[in-house]
Amino acid sequence: MLFEDECVELHGIATDIHSLSHLNTSICWQQSRVQWLRDGDANLKFFHSMMSYRRRHNALCSIIVDGVVVEGVQPIRNAVFTHFAGHFNLPMSCAQVWKTCNFGLCLCQKG
Repeated sequence: MLFEDECVELHGIATDIHSLSHLNTSICWQQSRVQWLRDGDANLKFFHSMMSYRRRHNALCSIIVDGVVVEGVQPIRNAVFTHFAGHFNLPMSCAQVWKTCNFGLCLCQKG
């Protein structure tokens, strides 16, 4: 059985341990950032090449709407907006909405 002053002391020690642990975590994180700044990012070129590849790979250059190829940012945006605006104006079940989605997709093929 602990006396009241021992409980208070134990609580104070636990609080100190918790705050020191938090301080240690913060210091370790800051040291890792300093190390990264000192050494530089060896993977920077790789990272940027992967992001460029993903951007090119995920780009929509054209879509097929009702058998007609639509190209360009604004025409594609308008076609998609027009297509889905009609779905939100009419009360339909989910099955009816998916049956009417008939976009064909053409991805950019470069290189």
